[in-house]
Amino acid sequence: MARTAKSSVPADGGAEAAPGGASAPTTVLRIRSLLPSLAPAEQRVAQRIIDDPERVAASSITQLAKDCATSEATVIRFCRTIDFTGYRELRLTLATEAGQARGARSGDRELASDISPDDTLVTVVQKIAYTDARAVEETGAQLDVDVLHTVVTAMAAARRTDIYGVGASAFVAADLQQKLHRIGLTSFAWSDTHVMRTSAALLGADDVALAVSHSGTTIDTIDALAEAKRRGATTVAVTNFPRSAISEAADHVLTTAARETTFRSGATASRLAQLTVIDCLFVGLAQSRYTDSRTALETTYDAVRGLRVGDERRRGRGGDRSR
Repeated sequence: MARTAKSSVPADGGAEAAPGGASAPTTVLRIRSLLPSLAPAEQRVAQRIIDDPERVAASSITQLAKDCATSEATVIRFCRTIDFTGYRELRLTLATEAGQARGARSGDRELASDISPDDTLVTVVQKIAYTDARAVEETGAQLDVDVLHTVVTAMAAARRTDIYGVGASAFVAADLQQKLHRIGLTSFAWSDTHVMRTSAALLGADDVALAVSHSGTTIDTIDALAEAKRRGATTVAVTNFPRSAISEAADHVLTTAARETTFRSGATASRLAQLTVIDCLFVGLAQSRYTDSRTALETTYDAVRGLRVGDERRRGRGGDRSR
């Protein structure tokens, strides 16, 4: 069973404070991440909460069931599916989180809306900047540090790390591979289906396989990770949906928190959220082997010194004119 990142809600039912004093609506983030795994009737309840958590917090269970064209029993079942004892506890948590978040960003509701045909280019820029910032902030707020630490430890001790991703996720996989090489850790990033499977077949108990998939349903990526798991490698999934199919092949799941809109498909906001997780992994690894990492970074920096225009000019002023 994969260990997944879970939202952190304090005992008083409130939202966990995010850096800078703003509170992260952890319940809404968790519901959004579980949306694809819910039954259709439960999805309607979930979407209602995601769209307007404050209204749900003020609604009776009868009203919510009516608004979602479902039964009170379904609402209760939904609450238990997302680890609440009942609707009363869910309402209390939503109300607390909404109250904490309300004053932090007075103009957020407009900026959080989808891009419309009437938006000016200035508004488009503001909405994109806001959405991107929220994807990074919310991903950091709900990232399970215990799972992250376990993955960092496994990767630091691994003989090699193979990273799988296709489409937009392939660029994220390549980014992690380049970072790992910079600090002297053997890693490979694969995006071709056949190469991913053959790579996975050669892994063993001393290796780590990490797969990146926003939806968690990309067959090529799932198959590669499952093959690595069968060979005994430690398997990790980075996905927006912790109950998606890829979690079955993962020993550890690190979740992102990206919201997609009309013009921001899986190739945009999700990539920033994935890169946030990748950066946390990289820095955690670099810190765990601080001296070696610093030496490797300095060595690799020296290797490319002089390949930039400014460096070339400085090198010329220093008297090194050799060719």
